[in-house]
Amino acid sequence: MKITLPRKVLMIINNLQLHGYEAFAVGGCVRDSILARRPEDWDITTSAKPEEIKRLFRRTVDTGIEHGTVTVIIGKDSYEVTTYRVDGAYEDGRHPKEVRFTSRLEEDLQRRDFTINAMAYNDDVRLVDVFGGMKDLNHHLIRCVGDPRERFSEDALRILRAVRFSAQLNFPIEPDTAEAIKELAPTLEKISAERIQAELVKLLVSPHPERIRDAYELGITKVILPEWDAMAGVEQNTPHHRYDVAEHTIRAMKYVKRDKILRLTMLFHDMGKPSTKTTDENGRDHFKGHALVSEEIARKVLRRLKFDNETVKTVTRLVCYHDYRMEATPKNVRRAMNRIGVELFPYYLAVRMADAKAQSPYRRREKIENIVAVRKLYQEALLEEDCVTLRQLAVSGRDLMDLGMNPGREIGSMLSELLEYVIDDPKRNEKEILRGYVKEKLGL
Repeated sequence: MKITLPRKVLMIINNLQLHGYEAFAVGGCVRDSILARRPEDWDITTSAKPEEIKRLFRRTVDTGIEHGTVTVIIGKDSYEVTTYRVDGAYEDGRHPKEVRFTSRLEEDLQRRDFTINAMAYNDDVRLVDVFGGMKDLNHHLIRCVGDPRERFSEDALRILRAVRFSAQLNFPIEPDTAEAIKELAPTLEKISAERIQAELVKLLVSPHPERIRDAYELGITKVILPEWDAMAGVEQNTPHHRYDVAEHTIRAMKYVKRDKILRLTMLFHDMGKPSTKTTDENGRDHFKGHALVSEEIARKVLRRLKFDNETVKTVTRLVCYHDYRMEATPKNVRRAMNRIGVELFPYYLAVRMADAKAQSPYRRREKIENIVAVRKLYQEALLEEDCVTLRQLAVSGRDLMDLGMNPGREIGSMLSELLEYVIDDPKRNEKEILRGYVKEKLGL
């Protein structure tokens, strides 16, 4: 098998080989190349020790030198070059107590997580596949290298990585590997929130976010996202729905593009339903106030998983407004743009569309036509530059002070009132009209 290596990767491998060392592209880049995918990163493994790697390349950074990793910088690109190594005992389910360098590529490949990530390649030897990675690629399987219980005991995050790779590649998890996940899923408690966050996002933005079902069935969400388990099996006996809350959530995630904010929003948008569910005398279910409860759950989970403040703010706002519906009139749309935010409005529309598509056929066409009409009015408001924010008002706080108003809360309240006045009719956004409105209010 021939893999076309990037020129700079070839340069690194050739330089190491010229000085008597072995060197191979290794791991995910080899896997992705075989699958005709573009690798995100190119990692290189070599028999050269870190100090020897540093001696052979002009620009290097000690990114993980205690584990044998040196980053080689060529132009604007950087590549991790790691010495063949054998990991010592894992005492915390995350890190080896020590690492030992080795001269054998096979020993280095043996420590890796899954067979499909344990292949190496260079143009001289071609593909090195000691553990059947190519076979598992052909059979579409996620399988651990060696004993899965050992691999997961070494680093519990591999349990979540198995589902993440399954979602990215649409490969099922091999039965023995899945059984080991069930046994060892509770050890994910040892893993930092930041590492879990990174893997969860990769799963959610993958082509197959529905693989979160596997995470539930294997006991993973029970540890990292128990709020998901609360949704599973919660029926929605209402004409608007045909699936339970968890299944509806999965389908809604699939109906938005692979964007972190949108997929997170759909993940959380109905998490408040289990606790707000009521059933009337006719046996029909209701979920009043679920959007606000979902918003609070989203905020709590996002903070627990150490998401950045901007992500928390954006996702919780979208969750809060995911069920905000309106008759498609210019005035209603302008008011919604003001409440939700002009920049966030396209996300809101995408969220509403995904939610509608994931519901039952009952009034679906009507719902979708409404969303399309709202989108058209939003675009028209942008083209007309209609005033929907305080920044766009034709008067400022200074103008109100010139009319004799005192600085502070009084001015803020009047500006908000003026904005509502202008949202009702954009033609009113003229300085003299607004000054006249204030004068009348003040009795001037």
